[in-house]
Amino acid sequence: MVRSQADMTGTERPIRPRRTTPAARLIAVATATALVCAGAPAHAQKGPPVVRDAEIEQLLREYTQPILRAAGLAQQNVQVVIINDRSFNAFVADGRRIFVNAGTLMDAETPNQVIGVLAHETGHIAGGHLARMREALASATTQSIIAMLLGVGAMVAASRSGSQDLGQAGSAAIAGPAAAIQNSMIGYLRAQEEQADRAGVKFLTATGQSAKGMYDTFKRLADQVLYQVRYMSPYLQTHPLPSERVAALEGLAKSSPYWDHKDPPALQARHDLMRAKLYGFLERPDAVARRYPLSDTSLAARYARAISAYRFFDPRGALAQIDALIQAQPQNPYFYELKGQALLEAGKPAEAVAPLRHAVQLAPNPALMQIMLGQALVATRDRGRVEEAVSILQAAVVREPESPDAYMQLAMAYGEKNDLAHADLASAQAAFVRGDLKTAREIAARAKTRFPVGSPGWVKADDLASLKPPPSALRSR
Repeated sequence: MVRSQADMTGTERPIRPRRTTPAARLIAVATATALVCAGAPAHAQKGPPVVRDAEIEQLLREYTQPILRAAGLAQQNVQVVIINDRSFNAFVADGRRIFVNAGTLMDAETPNQVIGVLAHETGHIAGGHLARMREALASATTQSIIAMLLGVGAMVAASRSGSQDLGQAGSAAIAGPAAAIQNSMIGYLRAQEEQADRAGVKFLTATGQSAKGMYDTFKRLADQVLYQVRYMSPYLQTHPLPSERVAALEGLAKSSPYWDHKDPPALQARHDLMRAKLYGFLERPDAVARRYPLSDTSLAARYARAISAYRFFDPRGALAQIDALIQAQPQNPYFYELKGQALLEAGKPAEAVAPLRHAVQLAPNPALMQIMLGQALVATRDRGRVEEAVSILQAAVVREPESPDAYMQLAMAYGEKNDLAHADLASAQAAFVRGDLKTAREIAARAKTRFPVGSPGWVKADDLASLKPPPSALRSR
């Protein structure tokens, strides 16, 4: 169930991949760091568009868990969040989430390449780099940090376009006190990148994994960025010079006794399915056909073509392709999930229930599938199935407390039962996790009038109705 969402609160948005040049990536990462340093409340600002999918998230959990254990972070519930961006990038913005672009997963040919990137980002978390960055910038205002970064961005743009005016504007933007902030921040970022490289290799070695994928990935990125940074002052780069960084990383990686270790074939096969799924959902059908032509009979290619077929062509033909996938791997929960999703979106919720139910039974972490199953059960408008949907969705929101979809489907289920109090409460909770505090307060106030005073539902509604709006300076615009 690949779904694109507008921000970390989960509002859906049409999928519109974009490409980002490596030089722009450096500035984007620095800007993200500055915004984190600003410390704005989570519900007061929008975030990047997020992709949610049970299969991909489970695989990334398995990639990450050994690394987190080696880093001493196994108990911190660090999650990997997938950003709907086709460029190659990954970063951390707090101590509990690693953000990785869909493009990183789609471009990485082996599990080890993704694991290497995740190991590097884990190095940032383990090193407390974000906290130390905040301390380094404690005396700087948020506005001056952002202005400085925009100035750096203008200088990068000037280096690419040859515009003297842009370069002068960038120089002016970072002049004076902001230049000192810039120097301090970039120095910290350089040192932190080097430390994260060393920590990443250490974690990979501790888990018996090769650092070759990590080295290959950063070597490729360094080759891409060389042309652009030739016209930039090395001092303005948020990362060490590519040649210096890659040379140091190469020495570290090749010193590991596991340099030549390969990914297990079964893991490689799952990685291939993940990439195929992302291509099928995020790319146009002509791009899918070029990457996975009919002559490619691998399971991954068939997966991508089946997804593309259900999204853009005849659903009946797509269902036949999905059934063939299920026949090839009858214990794969994600093939059943795809069938249920295709049927549900084709307006056949009653037929979607069985494959979705089977997917939930087979999957190790089925919360996202439970939400879709609940949606299918509610859409049947069958009284018995609606009762089951309430139970399933209540379990799902416990596991996915930040999913507006789960709360909205729960609200619809309660509505079908004519339980307006709980329907309003669930709707208010959905608005809250979307970041729409005004709507959350309004609906919660109405829910309060439907519950007995002092009841658990009344208390929850009262909490939401009493939410304070964020200061105007921090509100999303």
